Order: sequence, then C-alpha cells, then structure tokens
Amino acid sequence: MHIQLKNRRAIVTGSTAGIGLAIAQGLAATGAHVVVTGRTQARVDEALAAIRTHVPNASVSGIAGDLGTREGAEQLIRQEPDADVLVNNLGIFEPKPFFDIPDEDWQRFFEVNVMSGVRLSRHYAQGMAKRGWGRIQFISSESGVQIPAEMVHYGTTKTAQLAISRGLAETLAGTGVTVNAVLPGPTRSEGVGDFFGKIASEQGVPQETVERDFIATHRPSSLIRRLATVEEVANLCVYLASEQASATTGAAVRVDGGVVRSMV
Repeated sequence: MHIQLKNRRAIVTGSTAGIGLAIAQGLAATGAHVVVTGRTQARVDEALAAIRTHVPNASVSGIAGDLGTREGAEQLIRQEPDADVLVNNLGIFEPKPFFDIPDEDWQRFFEVNVMSGVRLSRHYAQGMAKRGWGRIQFISSESGVQIPAEMVHYGTTKTAQLAISRGLAETLAGTGVTVNAVLPGPTRSEGVGDFFGKIASEQGVPQETVERDFIATHRPSSLIRRLATVEEVANLCVYLASEQASATTGAAVRVDGGVVRSMV
C-alpha cells in the first residue's frame, strides 16, 4: 500500500514532540503539507528542523500558540483557514489522586484535552464537508476506556474525545469526511519518558526497569509487555488520514498493545 497525500493540507496539534511530532513527520513523508503547532516558536522551529532532517524536501510550516484557549484556536484558524486533515493530538496528563484534584485542574484538562479539538473540528469540518473530503482524528487513549485510578481527570477527558469523535462522524455522514478516535496504550513519548526518567533517577535504577515495572503493575493486560513507540502510533494515524481509509469512520481504533481486553 502506497499512501500519497500530495496537495493535502494537514494540521497536527501538539506536534513539537512525541506522538504529535511522529504523526507530523509521517504525514510529511506522504507528500502532505503539514502545519506543526506548539506553545513556543522555539519548540516549533525545532520540530520543523527535525522533520526536514528525516523527510528531505518536506513541505512544512509552523504556528506557535496556546491551543488550550479559545484565543489560541482563533489565532490558528486565522492563519490557517482551511485543512484537509486535522489531527487533534494536543493533550496533557498528570498522575494525581482523585481527592487531590481541584476544580481548576479538571477545568484545565478539559480545556486542553477536549475543547481544543472541539473548537478546531467545529471550524475545519465545515470546509471539509463543502469540499467533499476530509479526515479528522482525535488522539484519545486506552485510558478513555479503562479509566486509570491514578489520573481520573485525564481518563475522563479521553472518554469525552471518544464521544465527540463518534458524534461528529454521525454529523458528517455521507459527506466524504471521516472522523475517528485513536487509542494509544502506554507510549514512550517525550512526556512519558521524562516522567519515567524522573522516577528512575529518584530510585537509582535504569529507566527500562521503571517502564517494565509500570507495565507489569499498572497495565498487566498488555500483550506486547512494553511501551509502544511513537512511530507505531503514528503509522496508524497516517493510514487513517489516507485515501485508502475511506470506509473507516466513527471508529475507536486501538494501538494499545492489547491493553484493553474487551473485543468491542
């Protein structure tokens, strides 16, 4: 299968590192023009340089701003009014006991993880429908199905993304626009790597040990028995953005290493 997205314009939110950067790089390799987004210009510039290193002659541009706010979303829309592919990857996570999560944290997680995708999808989906082609993805998580006790607020936002994705797919039925949610499992992204690295440093053990213990203790149903790579997640996202994925919509597609045990 050869995926070709030349002449398509793709926006990937939260794409200066981790899964988002891998998705942006994968889409650039298909010939799409990719818009990278991040909170600071320095991070955006680093990401653009990294993509160009791995994908010579990549067509990429970048926009800095806080997409976890209405103002940030409006700024992106002003600068990039149209897109053929929208990957709502922006997200934050933070382990914290339920009884210690204040209202402010719940609101912050909802704004960043949920409303960023809502605002952008509300705008870009309409143009896609008028043109008769488009791809929208919400990067959710297996935590949206199996809510982790150590970060209920995060899991709740990931469940919300599943509902929005399905509802938007229903709204866009018959338009040529597909909407899907992607459910990664534990993945060695920059944020996760930093988190495990800090624990490893505090305990004086190799990071690989911390990662292995986490899988064994907190995700024992994993069938691959390891963290996924960001490239493994990105590969699925690139496929869902392709012409070949035209019949896949309204789905919650897993790349979770088998963590979720249910068959449906």
